Amino acid sequence: MPKNPFKWLYPGMKVKRWLFTSLLGVIIVGFGAILTAEPYVFVSTFGVIWIICGICLIVIGMAKMIVSLLTLFLPKGERELVNILYQRRYLERGPKIVVIGGGHGLSHLIFGLKEYSANITAVVTVADSGGSSGRLREEFNIVAPGDIRNCLVALADAPALMGELFQFRFSKDSELKGHNFGNLFLTAMVQLTDGDFERAVKETSKVLAIRGKVIPSTVKNIHLIADYEDGTKTEGEAQIPNPNSRIKKISLTDVDARPTKEALEAIEEADIIVLGPGSLFTSVIPNLIIDGMSEAIAKAQAFKIYICNVMTQNGETDGFSASDHIKAIVNHSNKGVIDACLINNAEAPSDALHRYEDEKSFPVKPDMEIIREMGYRVAATDLLGVTDYVRHDSSKLNKALIKLIETHRVIKR
Repeated sequence: MPKNPFKWLYPGMKVKRWLFTSLLGVIIVGFGAILTAEPYVFVSTFGVIWIICGICLIVIGMAKMIVSLLTLFLPKGERELVNILYQRRYLERGPKIVVIGGGHGLSHLIFGLKEYSANITAVVTVADSGGSSGRLREEFNIVAPGDIRNCLVALADAPALMGELFQFRFSKDSELKGHNFGNLFLTAMVQLTDGDFERAVKETSKVLAIRGKVIPSTVKNIHLIADYEDGTKTEGEAQIPNPNSRIKKISLTDVDARPTKEALEAIEEADIIVLGPGSLFTSVIPNLIIDGMSEAIAKAQAFKIYICNVMTQNGETDGFSASDHIKAIVNHSNKGVIDACLINNAEAPSDALHRYEDEKSFPVKPDMEIIREMGYRVAATDLLGVTDYVRHDSSKLNKALIKLIETHRVIKR
């Protein structure tokens, strides 16, 4: 069927009225030009007024017509023109931020950061071995999709319902009990891309129209190994928390695992590199012990920030102060992976802390002087969000992080 250019003039397209408005403006400008040629001052002045009115009609008509055309290509009610202009002209000029970690802490952080810069790259751990991710790893021999999924949803510009769909978890009465739709989607995408996990993540990113990038730290099917101070050892991320003995060292089952090429490129080009927040030994450090990752971070010209957790984790960081977190990171990587540390120095309400006593989780001590003696900058402020849990307040954390970034670097917009 041949294309019909006159379809733009069909009723309901909201183009015809503004086209005719512009044409009317052209006619009025022409009429005004004729009047200005008259020798009489009154008539020529009247002609100038007509020209001005005509130009106004042309501008209004063209502007409205452009908006009408653009709305045909935008999801109805989801994006306003001003939001697109804001994203492309302001956010795309934001700093290149690489955030490294895993768990819910990482996804909550980038959810807020995407309103500061569109140039966000999340480099995510794939060593999760529990829940839906663990089951899918065993059955399909893929890297853990769970933390990747959380970050994709956090950066999504797709309608909210799409994000809810990817986070949907099947009920216990289903044969898919415990599985998350987003994990299943990523697993299916891996099969469709002939086992190429990186490509599967990229294709899923398109589905969710994410703002930024999500990159697995490695595509090797790695598991974590923990060595404890009492000489014992365990394998598997879900089994690592051990309340009976401190973790001495974390390593990988595949010592030949290498960072993905895109992760290394993002680190090299970054203005800012952020480690955490998240479980120290099972979300942050697993990325750093991949061969070549710590060296790439230390070599990068970026300003490197570690966001310390606000509470200790039973079996993982019992009795740890903020400086202990940093020492563990440095011992597993090198001194050059951190320039500054962002920590909480506000006290949580006692009634909120009582709820954590049974879990043997306590506030992380903000020992700022020791961190400074180690050679690192410290930014300490109120980062607490207290609801049913004591954790980072997303808004406070993002404001503090942006302040730290802009205090120590000149970011051009």
